[in-house]
Amino acid sequence: MLNTPRSRRGMVTSPHHLASEAGLRILREGGNAIEATLAMAASLPVVYPHMNSIGGDGFWLISTGGKPPIAVDGCGAAAQAATVEFYKAKGLSAIPSRGRLAANTVAGTLSGWAEVLAINIEHGGKRPLSRLVEDAVWSAENGFAVTATQQELTETKFAELKDSPGFVATFLLDGKLPREGQLMKLPALGSTLRRLGKSGPMDFYHGDMAKEIAADLARCGSPVTLDDLTAQKAQRREALSVRASGATLYNFPAPTQGLASLMILALFERLGVKECESFDYLHSIVEATKQAFLVRDRIIGDPEHMIEKAEDYLQSAKLDELAARIDRKRALPWPYPTNPGDTVWLGAIDKDGTAVSFIQSIYFEFGSGCVLENSGILWQNRGSSFVLDGDGPRALRPGKKPFHTLNPAMALFDDGRRMVYGNMGGEGQPQSQSAVFSRYAMYGQGLQAAVTAPRWLLGKTWGDATVTLKLESRFDPKVVQAMRDAGHEIEMLPDFTSTMGHAGAVVRHADGMFEGATDPRSDGAAMGF
Repeated sequence: MLNTPRSRRGMVTSPHHLASEAGLRILREGGNAIEATLAMAASLPVVYPHMNSIGGDGFWLISTGGKPPIAVDGCGAAAQAATVEFYKAKGLSAIPSRGRLAANTVAGTLSGWAEVLAINIEHGGKRPLSRLVEDAVWSAENGFAVTATQQELTETKFAELKDSPGFVATFLLDGKLPREGQLMKLPALGSTLRRLGKSGPMDFYHGDMAKEIAADLARCGSPVTLDDLTAQKAQRREALSVRASGATLYNFPAPTQGLASLMILALFERLGVKECESFDYLHSIVEATKQAFLVRDRIIGDPEHMIEKAEDYLQSAKLDELAARIDRKRALPWPYPTNPGDTVWLGAIDKDGTAVSFIQSIYFEFGSGCVLENSGILWQNRGSSFVLDGDGPRALRPGKKPFHTLNPAMALFDDGRRMVYGNMGGEGQPQSQSAVFSRYAMYGQGLQAAVTAPRWLLGKTWGDATVTLKLESRFDPKVVQAMRDAGHEIEMLPDFTSTMGHAGAVVRHADGMFEGATDPRSDGAAMGF
C-alpha cells in the first residue's frame, strides 16, 4: 500500500518517475511549478512515448497567488485539406483511427508551451527552455528503460500500428517487439528537443524546423501543411468553474470535456450521499456521470461552432434540475456513444503556492502511429474524433478544433488548500477525477488512498470496445451485487488495471505542507522536498 508523501518546499507528480524527477530537480534549483511542469512535459514524450508526444495537444491550468487559474489552450485544428470530400473521395465513411489519414490536425502542444513560457516570465520565472528539456534530451540520447505498459501496448496495438510510417523503425528494437527493462533510445526526438530548447517552441510552427516538419508530414501522406502549422497559436481562455465541498472547482472549457468533470461532482454533491464506498455512493456518482455525459455529447465541440454555452450547465438551477432526474435506485439505460483516448496528466505546486495542472495527449496509444522521419516526432490522431456527416459541433471542417477528452482539474478550497488533480484515459478522465476528489474532499480519505481505491469506468477507454460499467474487483461484493440488481451492466476487472487510467494529485495546505499522490496503476511517482 502506498502512503501519501508529504513535504514542505514543493511537490510534483506524473505517470513516470523519471519525469517526476525532472520536475523535482527544477524545484530544488529554486524553479517554480510552471518550470517544473514544463520539464516533466518534455520528459514524458521520451520515457513514456506510448502515452504522449510533442506531436499532440495540451491544456494548462495555472494559478498564482491563490487566484483563479489561467487556462492555456494548446489545441491544434484540422488541416485545410482535411475536408469531408477528401475522405469520401477515398471511399471512407469515417476517418481512420490510425495511419497517415488520421494525422489530420496540427499538433498544438508546443504552441501551449510558448504561451506558458510567456506567462512564466510575467510571473518572474527565469529558467530557459534549454534548461527545462535537459533531462528529456539526456534520456532520448542515452536511453531509458521500456516500461511494462509500453511493452504491453506495443504488443497489443502492433497490428494496427505497424503500417504507419516510421513506427516500426522507431519503437521496435532490432526488429523485435520491445520487452520491459530493455534500453530504448530516441535520438532524433532528443535532437529535436535540444533544438527547441535553443530556438524556442514556436520554431515548430514558423522556423526552419516547421519547414522540415511539413516536409516530413508530406512524405508521411498527412494532409497537414506548412500553412496549417504557421496558422497555429495557443489561446489564453477563462476556466470553467463550479462550487462544491467548500471549494471552487476549475476545469477546462470546450473543446474539452471539462464541463462533464465539473458537472459530475456538482450533481453528486446535490444527492447528499452519506457513506463512501456504499451502493448509494457508487450508483449515485455513476448516474451523475450519465447526466453529465448526455450534456457533453450533445453540446461540446469546437467552441466557435457550439450553439449552447457550457457555463449555462453549471448554474445552480440547471444542476438542480438535472440532479432531480437521477433515480436513486435504478440505473438509467446505457450506453451512448463513447470516446477512447490516451494521455498523460501531471501537476506541480511550489513553495509560493503557484499551482499547475497540465494534460498532454496524442489521443489513442501511440496516436496515429506516424513518426516523422527527421524529427522523430510521433503525430497524434485526435482528428479521428471528427465525424464526416452532419454539421454539429464535431463535424469535420478545415480549421476546426476536435473534441477533446482532455481536462486538467484544480480546486481552490475556502480553507486555503490548493489542489491539482487529473487522470488520463479517455472516458475515464472525468470519472476518476470525481473518484479522487469525492473520496478526498467529501469523505476525508487520505490523498494517496483516494487515488489507490478501487475505481469504476462507465464506457470504454484504451481501445476497449465494450461500454459496460467496469469495476475493479476490490469493490465489496455486496455493493457489486446491489449495482447489478439496480440494472447496471457490470464487467469485473482485475484488482488494479490501467483500463482505469493513471490518476495523480498534489495538495498544498494553508500551513505550507504538501501532499502528493501517484497511481499504482502507472509507472509514476509523487515527489517532494
